[in-house]
Amino acid sequence: MKPFTKNEIIMTLSIFVILLAIAIPNFALSIKRGRDTTRKNDFGSLVNTLDSFQAVNASFPLSSSDGRIVACLSPGEEPEVDSFGNIINFIPCDWGIQTPYLGNLPNDPQKNLGLKYVYISNGNRYQIYGSLEDGGQDEYDEKIIRRGISCGVRVCNYGRSYGRTPLDISIEEYELQI
Repeated sequence: MKPFTKNEIIMTLSIFVILLAIAIPNFALSIKRGRDTTRKNDFGSLVNTLDSFQAVNASFPLSSSDGRIVACLSPGEEPEVDSFGNIINFIPCDWGIQTPYLGNLPNDPQKNLGLKYVYISNGNRYQIYGSLEDGGQDEYDEKIIRRGISCGVRVCNYGRSYGRTPLDISIEEYELQI
């Protein structure tokens, strides 16, 4: 059995390099789309959770100034309830934790790279924002980008909201229009 000739080795390596050059970008894109699918699924679950919270408490959880959901208690603290039965000593929840009132709060799949979700609410309506990596998706929204909301190290470009609440203006601006 004869070994490969120098030309055969060069040809084989050339084909291998061409296949890698084609496969690597497609693989990277599929990884990005997988993380984007996780973000969309997180938002779908969060919408259901917020709707359930609203059904029990007659309002959505408020938001903190840094985009967290205000629906947690300090460790060891008991809930204080007002005359209407609403808990009044909630504090902002960290993303990615298990909470007694909202269940598991999701976290951006790239939180370790500085990405985060943003929640905005006045109790009557909410907006949730994240940042998709693949700009070619239907949900990627230039109007949200123009708002300039920071989803950590990137500007938010995707979101979900309560009912017909638009994502391209603040809740306050929308409520002045209706």
